[in-house]
Amino acid sequence: MEQAVQLYAAVSFSVIGLSHLIQPRGWVTFYQALAARGLPGVFAEGFLSLTFGGLIVGFHNVWHGPAMVLTLIGWGQVLKGAGRFLAPQAGLRVMQRMSPERAWLFQAGGALALVLSAFLWWLRFRP
Repeated sequence: MEQAVQLYAAVSFSVIGLSHLIQPRGWVTFYQALAARGLPGVFAEGFLSLTFGGLIVGFHNVWHGPAMVLTLIGWGQVLKGAGRFLAPQAGLRVMQRMSPERAWLFQAGGALALVLSAFLWWLRFRP
């Protein structure tokens, strides 16, 4: 099960990372649309984070070696989701700061996602 979750996360980070690099303005538009919906938009992002993190936490409970990184990422996503549900105004402020001039932030996040993806591909298929 742990290897399946590593593969799931590697694929997810690959696709989202590439999308962030190639389509940063699309992500700005997405976040602006979420922000325009107010608290329901924040909750929508909370569901995405909580679902991704919950899958990792539920099926990848590894607390030793390099694989522990994915478990920590999972818990980070769970905490992000919890933050969106428990303090939605803070999440809304983050979303409202997104603008075309700040699209580079998505590209930076995409680069980080690709680094994480490469690590997870290595982790999954290492000898």
